[in-house]
Amino acid sequence: MSFAVAAFTMLMAIPAQAQIDWGLRAGANIVNMKMSSNILGSKNNAGFYVGPTVKFTVPIVGLSFDASALYDQRTAKVTANVNGVDEESEVKQQTIQIPINIRYGWGLSSAANFFLFAGPQFGFNVSKHYSNWTWKSSQFSVNVGIGATVLSHLELKANYNFVIGKSAVAVDGLAGNSRFNTWQVGLGYYF
Repeated sequence: MSFAVAAFTMLMAIPAQAQIDWGLRAGANIVNMKMSSNILGSKNNAGFYVGPTVKFTVPIVGLSFDASALYDQRTAKVTANVNGVDEESEVKQQTIQIPINIRYGWGLSSAANFFLFAGPQFGFNVSKHYSNWTWKSSQFSVNVGIGATVLSHLELKANYNFVIGKSAVAVDGLAGNSRFNTWQVGLGYYF
């Protein structure tokens, strides 16, 4: 019986309170646009994201979660063959993205730590019908990446975001489908 009491006392001595940090994130998108066969190509694939973020650190060593509400813009110049003629148009996707990542980190000290992360991302279209493309009203994607935190406040992340399904459908004779998969590099600051 005394072993159970000692074990319970030790568990109670471990801080059971999670830590919540609020901050801002911003970064660059490098779009890897996947297209159907009648779309000849794309170039100048870029964009950005910005918005608030929260990090939830649980009392299990190395484990944390983050979630953000990001305004995300991705653009590309697309060349398509329409009735035997190559036509170029700009495609711009504007969404509110909500990534939710589980993170596992390890540190050198409180001065710096590194982490791996992965998780789902839910996107909600705020673009209108744009340049012969119709955007899906929502999309589901997945993030996989690596990051580092310096001095407990500044965070650098790099990840690949791949869309499950289609991002958009081209109209007006293009009949093409696309996926806006994206490499992302960004900075975050937690207050």
